[in-house]
Amino acid sequence: MAQAYQESHWNPKASSPTGVKGIMMLTRRTAKSLGVKNRLDARQAIPAGAQYLAKMRSRFRDDIPEPDRTYLALAAYNIGRAHMHDAQTLARKLNKNPYRWSDIESVLPLLSEKKHYKKLKYGYARGLEPVLYVQRIRNYQNIIEQKLASD
Repeated sequence: MAQAYQESHWNPKASSPTGVKGIMMLTRRTAKSLGVKNRLDARQAIPAGAQYLAKMRSRFRDDIPEPDRTYLALAAYNIGRAHMHDAQTLARKLNKNPYRWSDIESVLPLLSEKKHYKKLKYGYARGLEPVLYVQRIRNYQNIIEQKLASD
């Protein structure tokens, strides 16, 4: 629920100038790979978004503790697994743990700095965006959980 709210404010008809659409803001390519025929159909997009997040989670080692693994997967959902790979590579170079969210959270913004991205495989990325993305989802999750607990 929190991720869908961050993506589209629960608007199944949402779209962005970058071409992502629907309640889970799927790219055309991602939607096609998940069997989604209509990204604006929430009945297709929500399970596909959940499936895509699960796919991102599966690309991180099983022994990464929670909630770190989920936060890494959410960031990968937002910025792409390739840029997360770059962030993990940079984390290692900076003697940080590439599997701890608090370390990756501090490294991701560096992907937009030329002195760092020019040495990385996938290059420039707007690295602050996935940091804010994960923070907002965590905030929305807390709000949703508090609301559900009070009802």
